[in-house]
Amino acid sequence: MTIRMRLTIWYTSVLAVTLIVFGTALYFFLEQSSLQQYEDNITRQVNEVGQRLEYARVVTPNGVRFLMQLDDTDTLLTQGIYLRLVNLTNLQVSQSSNTLAHRVELELSEDTLDELEQGKSGFLEEDSLLVRDERYPFLVHHQPLYLGERMVGVLQAAVLIQDHHEFLSTVRWLLISAVAITILAAFSLGWFLARKALAPIEHMIAATDKIEISDDLQRRISYKGPKDEIGRLTGKINGMLDRIETTYRELEGAYKLQRRFVSDASHELRTPLTTIRGNVDLLEKMWARHQADAKLSEGKPIEGHREDGEQVGDVMPNDQQLDMSLESMRDIAAEAERMSRLVNDLLSLARADAGQSMQRQELYLLPLVEDVVRRAAFLDRQAEWRHGELAALKGVKVVGHKDYLQQMLFIFIDNAFKYTDEGTVELTAVKQGNQIGLQLADTGIGMSEEELPHIFERFYRADISRGLTAGTGLGLSIAKWIIDEHRGRVDVATAKGKGTRFTIWLPIATVTDMPEDV
Repeated sequence: MTIRMRLTIWYTSVLAVTLIVFGTALYFFLEQSSLQQYEDNITRQVNEVGQRLEYARVVTPNGVRFLMQLDDTDTLLTQGIYLRLVNLTNLQVSQSSNTLAHRVELELSEDTLDELEQGKSGFLEEDSLLVRDERYPFLVHHQPLYLGERMVGVLQAAVLIQDHHEFLSTVRWLLISAVAITILAAFSLGWFLARKALAPIEHMIAATDKIEISDDLQRRISYKGPKDEIGRLTGKINGMLDRIETTYRELEGAYKLQRRFVSDASHELRTPLTTIRGNVDLLEKMWARHQADAKLSEGKPIEGHREDGEQVGDVMPNDQQLDMSLESMRDIAAEAERMSRLVNDLLSLARADAGQSMQRQELYLLPLVEDVVRRAAFLDRQAEWRHGELAALKGVKVVGHKDYLQQMLFIFIDNAFKYTDEGTVELTAVKQGNQIGLQLADTGIGMSEEELPHIFERFYRADISRGLTAGTGLGLSIAKWIIDEHRGRVDVATAKGKGTRFTIWLPIATVTDMPEDV
């Protein structure tokens, strides 16, 4: 069942119960009110007749009797009421002229007399009094007549209440019809209003269906109504779509980077493996040839020819063959070292992706940088290595990991040496507020504005340098992770053919007087 149908049924049910309760209460109120009017009218007129009646005492051999009789005056005083007087002393019955004319048959039962003697008097609704051989509804009132404390007679008054019944029947029919029509109209109106109220939700469903079908996460649900529950719901859904779109884009970018990462890693690993495999095959062929020659010569170092006419050499390789073998082994060692560096870099990045945090502590920055400056002088390079003013580092402490900070500096220095064929590579230190900066400037090939946003991506190297400079393209990615772990940042200033300057900013923990032995 739809929400629209449930809302309509709930609304209609509440209205129906309310109308039924109200209609029932109104019906019973009108019934009692109308009946009370009849009773008040009878009571008033019967009291007037009772006051007019005269009691005459007659002494007879059987005792004293009271003479009571209705006349035309009683009929005049009681318009529309039929009277019957029962004299209990002599059991004579007197009726008003209209009662006689219309032949209204009123009865006085023993039960009624017992109730009257017990002081119970009131009205009795007779649904079928006989009038001219036909039955009609009457309201009958019994009024006891007393002489002193003795009940000497009963005055019966009856009024026709057929109009009352017809009125109640009409009211009942009108109420039932009005309730039915109102409920039907309310259901129709409620169905329409529920559709009107739920129209924004239908619009939301249609919009989400379009988003689902088209896979367009940039679509949003338009809503121009008030900021009610539906307005807030629309805002929440649009906000959720924003977050889903952002997450989707991030995942899509991550998947692209992952595919590129796997592709580049495979490429980087395939090259040294191909070189190693080629050199191993060459060594195997060379030594297989010498083993064959050794078998022909029975292990003696002689000169001559084999059966196939080819000259037989020494059992041991000659100088040229030794040089080739040595060169192949050097290639294997170099490629194995390259693979080792690549695996170590991949391991560092895997730790970074896994969210592994490094253990950090307060340490003086100047001795760490001086050690890097000293060791950097022994790196393979063509440019001149020098350091500028490092006085800004004196007494400065940072919260960090010594080995990772040195690794980060060596990555930037090695990167500068690779891309600087001539000129200088210089390291200086600057201080700005609560930040300490390490500037590494080179006079190398520099970078263009198009290359700059990608330099910290994994396996990225400028196209012009691919194949010309050694490296895996992972160094700067690792350096960026180390800087982020130390809550720092890196600024880059570069221009094509004019060199590059990296500025690594680290937050200062404290500034103290550095001990002499540090």
